[in-house]
Amino acid sequence: MIIVEVMGGLGNQMQQYALYRKLESLGKDARLDVSWFLDKDRQTKVLASRKLELSWFENLPAKYCTQEEKQAILGKNTLVGKLKKKLLGGSNRHFTESDMYHPEIFDLENAYLSGFWACEAYYADILPMLRSQIHFPDPEKGEGWDLEAAAKNKETMERMNQETSVSIHIRRGDYLDAQNAEMFGGICTDAYYEAAISYIKEQTPDAHFYVFSDDSAYVKNAYPGKEFTVVDWNTGKNSLFDMQLMSCCNHNICANSTFSFWGARLNPSPDKVMIRPSKHKNSQNIEPEEMKKLWNGWVLIDGKGRII
Repeated sequence: MIIVEVMGGLGNQMQQYALYRKLESLGKDARLDVSWFLDKDRQTKVLASRKLELSWFENLPAKYCTQEEKQAILGKNTLVGKLKKKLLGGSNRHFTESDMYHPEIFDLENAYLSGFWACEAYYADILPMLRSQIHFPDPEKGEGWDLEAAAKNKETMERMNQETSVSIHIRRGDYLDAQNAEMFGGICTDAYYEAAISYIKEQTPDAHFYVFSDDSAYVKNAYPGKEFTVVDWNTGKNSLFDMQLMSCCNHNICANSTFSFWGARLNPSPDKVMIRPSKHKNSQNIEPEEMKKLWNGWVLIDGKGRII
């Protein structure tokens, strides 16, 4: 059995889910472990509390592991269990992501996988299947949704379908915190967004840009023209509908954020242009040819506005 740990925000949850589905497509006996969301101690180590938003999608096919199945692979997290792992070795089959791409995980038969698995190469071939099976919730059929925002989303999707629509995602919020700024800051520069917008305009001069951000005041000031619409009404639980709106655009300009990566991945347009920064984290050493291979079909732009 292969168990994939689910953790983090919605974009990361979807990547972990996609890897799980990829493993299933290879004939593996795969499961998801969602216990991270029940562990208060682990939740306090992140700057924002997370919910299992993956469960909000309608009728999403998924198999979850039991505690016994998890222990069968990892062993018990007790003093005796830890001693057995040390003495016996090999009883702990915990594989932790440490590089951009680990193709070796597809050869594993009995393992517990921890990581975020952002690389497109892991599941690019099954994205059409995932697009057909990932259904955003219907606000009118559940509780806790903002119906006024839902109505505005419906109206916006109709407009997007009538024009050359382009999503722009600008993530600030938690990326401005010192801890995250060191890792994620300074990647999606003004030069990056200017180059991405210019790239789109060269192909579709009449493009209309829908700007998504967790800092609406900033983007309203930065993008005031008539060619821009700032989407600022999906808040709280409704925030996942920003991803749905991104997926309805013809083209997508992403931040170094898995949330907007999935807005682009769920976009069904065969002619879409997907733009992302050339690196996700400042710790990455980018080899352009490798990146283009692992992110086939994407336009990669660096912080100086250069296409790699």
